[in-house]
Amino acid sequence: MRKMGVFIMVLMCFQLGSAQDIVVNKLRNETSRTIKKESDTSRWNWKRGGLLSFNLAQGSLSNWAAGGDNFSLTVNTYFNYFFFYKKDRHSWDNNIDVNLGYVQSTSLGGRKNDDRFDYLSKYGYKMDTLGKWYLSTLFNFRSQFFDGYTYSNNVGDLSSSFLSPAYIILSAGFDYKPTDKLSVFISPLTSRSTLITNNTLAQKGVYGIPAGQHGINQIGAFVTVNYNNNIAKNITYKGRADLFSNYQSNPWNIDLYMTNQFSFKINKNFSAMYSLDMIYDDDIRLFGATNTSPALQTKSLIGIGYLKPLNVRKTKFG
Repeated sequence: MRKMGVFIMVLMCFQLGSAQDIVVNKLRNETSRTIKKESDTSRWNWKRGGLLSFNLAQGSLSNWAAGGDNFSLTVNTYFNYFFFYKKDRHSWDNNIDVNLGYVQSTSLGGRKNDDRFDYLSKYGYKMDTLGKWYLSTLFNFRSQFFDGYTYSNNVGDLSSSFLSPAYIILSAGFDYKPTDKLSVFISPLTSRSTLITNNTLAQKGVYGIPAGQHGINQIGAFVTVNYNNNIAKNITYKGRADLFSNYQSNPWNIDLYMTNQFSFKINKNFSAMYSLDMIYDDDIRLFGATNTSPALQTKSLIGIGYLKPLNVRKTKFG
């Protein structure tokens, strides 16, 4: 990722999507990071809601000539909760995403295939009468719950753990919200901290942290784009792209963190879901023939399961 073209391509993808004039269904609106401009005239200062998804896949073989695992089981869960505050020119958006996944098979045993905790908090002060530009501050915390391993010849090697790594972003800038589908936060001054609390991992010197140390701090430019839309009938898309340029070292190497989630609604409580995550971090040099090179990391999951929107609550005033 040595060119700013990554940034341009991401924005083009989101802008093409926003050109579609499709009515956004209720589920997408209630799980969006951006506060929806309500059509009613009631005033509220707190709005809360979320989404719970549970996907299960199972397979078994008996006397199967083509070969394969005799038994496999995959479980994936996704939990989202948001709480928004809005009064006069002030807005405060909070969003929590939790992903957990586990796969069990006869040949490989049990392993996790998804593990993420992501909390985003963004305060904005409206700068114009149209409400498209906000002077904003942002806080983001991202980590995981359980140990993670990389495998060579089916032998696990510890590669991550609780708060290892953990990413903390503190940022000040401008938030552009042209529609309720799109939010673009731009910051010329951002602090990004990477933490390693696990002593074993700290001694390895991973995630850009020198061996024996437990954290580093970087100063740079930051952009986060959030997009939510009903791209077709019963198909909802929710995406986020974070871009960070480190002023202190190779600022042209843009770090990318991107999540994409598609929901294909089957009926009231069931849906198919597909997620694609992409990460490029120039400081994560765990790949290549000598395990010392950065690389684009990808993770894709698909499943059919239970989908439950959590009740949306509003607290009115005045």
